[in-house]
Amino acid sequence: MTGPGFLPVRQLVLVDLLSMMLSVHPGQRVLIGIDGVDGAGKSRLAAELVALAPHVAGREVRSVSIDGFHHPRARRHARGTGPETFYQDSYDYEAFRASVLRPFRVGEDYVPAVHDVRTDHAVSPAPVTASDDALLLVDGIFLRRPELAAEWDATLLVLVPLSVSVPRGNARFEGRPEGADDPAHEANARYVGGQQLYLQQARLHPPTWILDNTDLQRPALLEPDPEEPQWLELP
Repeated sequence: MTGPGFLPVRQLVLVDLLSMMLSVHPGQRVLIGIDGVDGAGKSRLAAELVALAPHVAGREVRSVSIDGFHHPRARRHARGTGPETFYQDSYDYEAFRASVLRPFRVGEDYVPAVHDVRTDHAVSPAPVTASDDALLLVDGIFLRRPELAAEWDATLLVLVPLSVSVPRGNARFEGRPEGADDPAHEANARYVGGQQLYLQQARLHPPTWILDNTDLQRPALLEPDPEEPQWLELP
């Protein structure tokens, strides 16, 4: 229950999370990866944190999505449509480094996207200027993969069980086959299988923070525990 003087649980938790993020490398530009399966709520979360930032501290927070760096569909499916190609061929990481990571690190403007996955067309948005001590939140899947792990100053895992994330993710698309909200449905084999391949490698790079985002109204910050690493397996 909320009332005068009381903030919703979600906002309180996100203020705590943002405060931890803002404490990373004061005075420097910071890159934070927001990782998690499709449908975990990563993009919404990044947008909420950006909106909260002016009310929490005097440090600029911006966001960008790895989804703006998909390979064209023909490239993504050139070697088939199985889990391996989902994990290996979905994103153009060199374009992401050249457009976002490298310029942001050296204090230059960055380009937030090069490809629109919905239209399957290249895009050329205007470069974005950020302050010298800005935080850039990057949301997306596969962000703790070995070839990206060293790029982040910190990472957040948005933890959601597949029984919740699959229907949540599917709600964005029309024409899904009957029963496709079941993670075990064949329509999800490419995506669930790709996440399983990813987690086999991501286990070497544990997240800095974990947010259980199963209940959108009452998320919970969890402590990453090396003795009981819930982030190792698909929830």
